[in-house]
Parts: sequence; structure tokens; C-alpha cells
Amino acid sequence: HDLSLAAQKALEYLDRLKNVPLNIAITGESGSGKSTLVNALRGIKKQNRGKYIHPQYPNVKIWDLPGVGTTKFTADKYLEHVGFEKYDFFIIVSCDRFRENDAKLAKEIQKMKKKFYFVRSKIDNSIRDEKDGDPELNEVNLLELIRDNCSKELQKLGFESPKVFLVSSLKLHLYEFEDLWKTLDKELPTHQRNVMLLALPNISADVIEQKKQALEDRIKWYTLASAAGAVVPVTGFSDAFDMALLLEFATECKRSLGLMPESLQNLSNVSSIPLEDLKAEIKSSLGTDQLNTTVMIKVLSKAVKVHWFRQICHFPRGRSRRSLQLQAE
Repeated sequence: HDLSLAAQKALEYLDRLKNVPLNIAITGESGSGKSTLVNALRGIKKQNRGKYIHPQYPNVKIWDLPGVGTTKFTADKYLEHVGFEKYDFFIIVSCDRFRENDAKLAKEIQKMKKKFYFVRSKIDNSIRDEKDGDPELNEVNLLELIRDNCSKELQKLGFESPKVFLVSSLKLHLYEFEDLWKTLDKELPTHQRNVMLLALPNISADVIEQKKQALEDRIKWYTLASAAGAVVPVTGFSDAFDMALLLEFATECKRSLGLMPESLQNLSNVSSIPLEDLKAEIKSSLGTDQLNTTVMIKVLSKAVKVHWFRQICHFPRGRSRRSLQLQAE
């Protein structure tokens, strides 16, 4: 019964959504491909060490931790040393085989009631090396062999039915990174799952569709919140708009779908497709570099025209249809 209070609550909810923290720990021996995986998750090539903040989502932090075997600490003391409590889940990476230290660490994480996932990295290198020796090698059979070998190693180290994801950090759309995401999608709490989804590279059409649905789910909150600050009139609409919120939501969509200028540049860098060719594929006015009030009003006005055109086309001919045309004009 209080629209302004409801709008304020919607604003508070949207603010909380934007600030849900997500801390991902990636650990493994030196040279296992941790840093490359971290940067792939961030959609960039740049190499750093330590804490990586997502370039578009500062509430998402990915930590490149030293392998337990590279420190003087045992597995239990290692988790204490790196501050295990701040991480939401762990990815344990190996580029060849999982060793005793990996298993000890996983068991300690398990004791702390945190989630962990085994990733066999550099899978593209393994395929290339094997095919150099045997060009006729069946890739599917090779992947199955690598997976079985990893599982057997972990079974010997005390894991009954371990799940191992075969990943190429340079080609996340191939192999089993999407399977890893599907597992995280099921196991992460709802808000953290949505945070990771929107920050995730666009590895498949299914992921893009998931992002679209997650963004559509926020429309009702932006609609309610906009009631508090509707000040910009747009010809053809009976109500004014909170243009700042509209621009915020449109920018959020661009950011998540990888259409921001820096995201397109990063995509160009990792795909070797010229930046201008990528920009040429963007058809929506909202995908332009300069997203501002003028562009937004133009898009809204166009939407009004399309709405009235459809109404008139579906209305029976005669006097009432003419009234509708006059109203549209």
C-alpha cells in the first residue's frame, strides 16, 4: 500500500544483488595452468599472480593459490595459511596427473564442508601431443582414456567415484568446462550462482540463454524501483521513466553478454577476430559504445511505434480501427 516504500525496497534488493561476493580458489602445482584458467574465467589474456578481480564484476574474486606441495605447510595447515574460510569453493588443477598432495588437500576441504572440483587442464596440449605421434588417433577415445586415468589415480588416493573435468583454458567452449559450470549451477547457492553466471564468459548458446533468463528475472525489480524516480517523459508513453535505472539495466545486460567495449576488445584478443568485425555483428542500438539518454529515448520511441503498428494491424477494419489510428498519431 506504499509505492514509494516498495520502490525503495526494490532498490535495496537490486543493490544487494550487485554486491553478492563470490570468492573462487584455484590451486595446483606450479605450471599446472592455474593462471591461464583464472584469466580465461575473467575473459582476458593478461598474466598476474595472487588475487584476480573480475574486470566487469568487482564482487567476483578469483584467487591463484600456491599448490600445497610448493609450501612448507601440510594440507591442514595450508588451508589455515591461505585463509580457507573466505573461499566459496575450490578448483584443484593438474595438467597431467593428480598427486597425493592434491588428494590430501581435497580431503581437508571436505572436512571443512566446502566444495571442491578436480580439473585436468591443458587438455588441448595433450590431444595435440598424442596426435603428433598418431594422426589417426580418435579424440573421443583419448579423452575417455585421460578421464579414466585421472579417476583411477584419485581412487587409489581414497576417492570412491571422483568427477574430473577435462578443460582447455584457451578454449573454454570445447571439452568439459560447460559440464563444470552445470555442476556449479546445481551446487552453488542461488545468489552466488547468478553472480557467477553473469560473470561467466559466453561459452555456449545455452549459457547465453541462461544469462538472458537471469536478466529478464530482474526486470520486475527495476520496474518497481523506477516508480520512485520516474521523471523523463517519452512520447507515446503515459508514464515518465527513471532514465538512470533504465540505463543501469541496459548496461548490466551489455556487461553480462560481453558487449562492453573492453569485453569486445578482450574477445578480439583471444579469438583473433578484428574488433570492427565483432562490432559489425551488433544490430541493436543499445549495443553501441555510447549508451546514453538520447539513445535510450530513441529506442523507447521506436518500441512505441512498433506497439501501435501491431495494435492497428490486428484490429478489425472500420470506425474503431480509425479511432485507434488517431490515438496512435
